[in-house]
Amino acid sequence: MRLLLALCTLLTVASSQTLAQTTNVAPATPIPLIFDTDIGNDCDDVLAMGVIHSLQSRGLCRLIGVTITKDHEQCAPFVDAINTFYGRGDIPIGVCHSGITRQQSRFTGLVNEKHNETDRYPHDLRRGQDAPDAVALLRKLLAAEADGSVVIAQVGFSTNLANLLKSPPDDVSPLSGRELVRQKVRLLSVMAGAFAPINGQPHYEYNVVEDIPSAKVLANDWPTEIVYSGFEIGLAVPYPAVSIEQDYQYVPHHPLKESYVLYEPPPHNRPTWDLTSVLYAVMPGRGYFGLSEKGTVTVDDKGLTTFQATAEGKHRYLTLTPEQQVRVTEALVQLSSEPPHGMAR
Repeated sequence: MRLLLALCTLLTVASSQTLAQTTNVAPATPIPLIFDTDIGNDCDDVLAMGVIHSLQSRGLCRLIGVTITKDHEQCAPFVDAINTFYGRGDIPIGVCHSGITRQQSRFTGLVNEKHNETDRYPHDLRRGQDAPDAVALLRKLLAAEADGSVVIAQVGFSTNLANLLKSPPDDVSPLSGRELVRQKVRLLSVMAGAFAPINGQPHYEYNVVEDIPSAKVLANDWPTEIVYSGFEIGLAVPYPAVSIEQDYQYVPHHPLKESYVLYEPPPHNRPTWDLTSVLYAVMPGRGYFGLSEKGTVTVDDKGLTTFQATAEGKHRYLTLTPEQQVRVTEALVQLSSEPPHGMAR
């Protein structure tokens, strides 16, 4: 880790210039992005939202909706508070009713914190039960976008997307869920699985294990390209604690910093699992990651993921060189800690 941070220091200027050069040139049309998250279970989801908002401020994406796979009442208001902090409190939010990970989060209680008599983090959505169903929202969001345009970053369980595939035609679209996905989605970037041994042993990754049936449905039935960011990728790019301590001080209270500290007080360098899927989803051609050959991912009954190379396969997984580790770390630090659009550091 010391070597990695030393390399980051040596390459900060070059990396910063590269990031500025690559992200300041916006595409003709920002990518319509859906963020599907189990926010509340880990702080990396929160940092990933900071990355998304910074990329949107740079004109690279347009967050059209957030759907949640942690079944807890505070998660949707918390997401609304994050979006509002970045000046985008009108982004629609959908919730599930799966019963999966219903325990209290270490940090979503921030939505109840007050400054005098007002919310520390303002938000209009007060209760998760007032948010629409995630599948209904996904169908509405997809139907409204151009064919082959939508990118989805799934960084939690596969619950919502598996249920989307099973959804029938409705008033929103005459297409089944699978047909709607095939018509509208360009790429699914998933933080799930593991494609390298961890400490010499196969790894049963959390996002898969918590809802194995849905992970199987996603791997078997999703009709467009899936790129997996395995457990080993985020593990290889720990977020520097020094950034949490120093880079978020442009406001007295920052939801990303406070979530990170409440999850586990620094100094600790939390892996960037969810951030890597977001970075690839929005900037797949910028060389931050390598890709495996094409193939097929399967999920067994215990949640173990395996990859079989096949020329006709629709799946790939991310790879990472030591040089890319440095670039990705620097990019994620800059994007996560970037102030909301129009706010000075």
